[in-house]
Amino acid sequence: MLFAPEIDPIAFSSPAIELFGRTLQLKVHWYGLMYLVGFISGWWLGVVRAKRPRSGWRPEEIGDLLFYVALGAILGGRLGYVLFYKPLYYLYHPVEIFFLWEGGMSFHGGLLGVTVALVLYARTTQRSWLAVTDFMVPLAPIGLGAGRIGNFINHELWGRVTDVPWGMVFRGHAGPLARHPTQLYEFALEGIALFAILWLYSRRPRSTGAVSGLFMICYGLFRFVVEFVREPDLHLGYLAFDWVTMGQVLSLPMVLVGIWLITRSRSSGPAIQTTHNH
Repeated sequence: MLFAPEIDPIAFSSPAIELFGRTLQLKVHWYGLMYLVGFISGWWLGVVRAKRPRSGWRPEEIGDLLFYVALGAILGGRLGYVLFYKPLYYLYHPVEIFFLWEGGMSFHGGLLGVTVALVLYARTTQRSWLAVTDFMVPLAPIGLGAGRIGNFINHELWGRVTDVPWGMVFRGHAGPLARHPTQLYEFALEGIALFAILWLYSRRPRSTGAVSGLFMICYGLFRFVVEFVREPDLHLGYLAFDWVTMGQVLSLPMVLVGIWLITRSRSSGPAIQTTHNH
């Protein structure tokens, strides 16, 4: 049995100042820094991909692409959490919707938000939407993995009680019993494994939609499997059969859409890359 390290969720803060009778202090949380790690790594990897021969992208376009992605991920992730996981709570506490520093982001909501953002970006740059998502999804896993490290630091989204040797005690709300460190499982699968799979797969020309389909299938399967040992949200519990969770319900459609994209891509040849001058 192991004990999860107790790390202050606040990475650093500014000195407190008094202004108009109120105490103001800037606090930077590790969770927020993990988002910054994701966006910076996404920008760097995007530039690397854009510099490949016949990529159809220019390095200076990546900043605009990441701006759309960041906006979609943050707004969609937060609204997805509010609507999928705690709609009644936020109905009575609407101001707390804006308390992003307290955590509470939904990957599936973020995915929907990014999808909308990329549709707008594709229209702006006169590209195929799937061509944009095919370029973007290999950049995402590092950010996803960093987010799970943020969850681990915050001692949230822990797993079910277990007696495996690597089980961890998360002090506080999780109680004194050892649990699966599901944040680390997801870091390994959604971050490291998914990055390796997509980066290697996308190095060769693929039919339009194939890379996006592989991302949907792999993430959906990884998340579906981890949910078997992840503690369900207390306010939701199991949705059916004492094992089906909201995460599994939201992940299954991803797998189905991914299969459809892969099947669809096989009917066309490798994507023809062209350089856009905007």
